[in-house]
Amino acid sequence: SKARRRTGSSSFLCAKKREVMQKESYDIAFCYDMLGKTSRSFAAVIRSLNDELRDAVCVFYLALRALDSVEDDPAYPTEKKIPELQTFYQHLSTTPWSLSGCGEKEHERELLEGFPRLLNIFNKLKPEYQTVIRNTTRRMGEGMASFVGRVPDSVQDWDLYCHYVAGVVGIGLSDLFAASGLEDKKTFSCSNSDGIQSGGIESLSNSMGLFLQKTNIIRDYLEDVNDKRLFWPKEIWIKHTPDIYNFRDFRQEYYASSLHCLNELITNALYHVPDCLTYMALIKEQSNFYFCAIPQVMAIATLAACFNNHQLFEGVVKISRDLTEQIIGDLNNIKSVHKWFQRFIEEIKGKIDVTDPLRDETLRICNRVTDLIQAQDKSESKL
Repeated sequence: SKARRRTGSSSFLCAKKREVMQKESYDIAFCYDMLGKTSRSFAAVIRSLNDELRDAVCVFYLALRALDSVEDDPAYPTEKKIPELQTFYQHLSTTPWSLSGCGEKEHERELLEGFPRLLNIFNKLKPEYQTVIRNTTRRMGEGMASFVGRVPDSVQDWDLYCHYVAGVVGIGLSDLFAASGLEDKKTFSCSNSDGIQSGGIESLSNSMGLFLQKTNIIRDYLEDVNDKRLFWPKEIWIKHTPDIYNFRDFRQEYYASSLHCLNELITNALYHVPDCLTYMALIKEQSNFYFCAIPQVMAIATLAACFNNHQLFEGVVKISRDLTEQIIGDLNNIKSVHKWFQRFIEEIKGKIDVTDPLRDETLRICNRVTDLIQAQDKSESKL
């Protein structure tokens, strides 16, 4: 009968729907499992995002993390690596794609081999989100390819490298914020901006990425030189030693110069702080604010711990769990961000050595940050 046929058809459609939902659930579970394996710190803040953005930012992060895994693998042949980086964005399509035999670590290989599961979720995102993720992946891949086989020798090169691996991420996130409707589209859209030198939203977004990336590069000196990877710009370290490995080898004659070099790099990174504070003051949606504020405050805390600290050349400088929990529990608005930034700026100022040749410049940027915080707090209190 017609009724029986409709019932049979309905049962079939329900079964197919359950099958699709189970597959989607399996794919999204893979994404969040990989998120936890590739970055514990970013996993927590991504999971805290609003429902509207959470999956898009998760896929965004993992797509770029997969790209980064290709760049980071020293065993992957250069003749394959460069074209793969340049065309990686093309894999973000409806055609299943995966890569075997690439990735230094097990979770990196797992992500590249399981990439079709990521693509299944990518293809369910809003077209606006897909466009941002694909464009950011293209820009990052092309930039990474230009640095294969060479290191950032000049400060200008350092800024450019950090732009490609982190600044474009900040720019892409701003475009995702704009596309989500959770933030003002006119304020956060980078697509019509005048570029990273303009002082506009693209420039602020770039600084958000550069501040985090430079902090990581500074902190990870020992791990990187032990792996024979040099990310500290030669233009800076050559002023303090003829060989950057001298800092690692605990040679007494380089004790003071190693600290001067470290402090100069930290001072360079601090110049991004005013842009970061300006950017965070623009964010309206609470989960977006947490997402941006927590890594930024942890970065300034890390720089304060590293400043003038020779332990960086001997081991790992870490922020204590207690302090981390205090920071995360306290960040609820821009004033709380200001409080923590000011605390760590004062900590840096208190550690400046009178013999440091860059002491005046470090003090100037610290005082500039303090002046901005006071001006923003005054402006906030009038609202």
